[in-house]
Amino acid sequence: MNLARYLKPAQIKVALATKPVPPPEGVSAENHRWALKEAVLGEMCDLLDSSGKTGNKSKLLTDLVNREKKSSTAVGKGVAIPHVRTMQAKELILAFARSAEGMDFDAPDGEPVHLFFSMVAPPYDDQLYLKIYREIGQLILKEESRQRLLDAANEHEIIRVFQTLE
Repeated sequence: MNLARYLKPAQIKVALATKPVPPPEGVSAENHRWALKEAVLGEMCDLLDSSGKTGNKSKLLTDLVNREKKSSTAVGKGVAIPHVRTMQAKELILAFARSAEGMDFDAPDGEPVHLFFSMVAPPYDDQLYLKIYREIGQLILKEESRQRLLDAANEHEIIRVFQTLE
């Protein structure tokens, strides 16, 4: 499965604008984590929307946030895969972003997340959706793959990394 075919440079962000900052005075750590999570999901939503294959962007973000509220999409080893099946996706769409600093995304291993793979698909597209999710899962198990994605200098290099890891 060639994941690179689902990624265009506009759907990749080499450095998230959202940064891990301490909570402001009077804001609980949990509320602050959720504010940062929603900011990251907003950036991922912008990348997904840049594909031109989404419906209402605001509803897409709501769907991603609601999915994250059910259970964290952080999988460990510095990786999160925010994903949802939604009517706001006209077909399967991928996006990728990095955080050099790492974000607290409630990962099972307690580690900050540096690599974000986002995936949305229509509700009826189960087979391809699960195949792509499994492919991403196998990719990120390898330390070398994660490191190459962290080291890539720009969007085109990230796409090349995906092409060579197939």
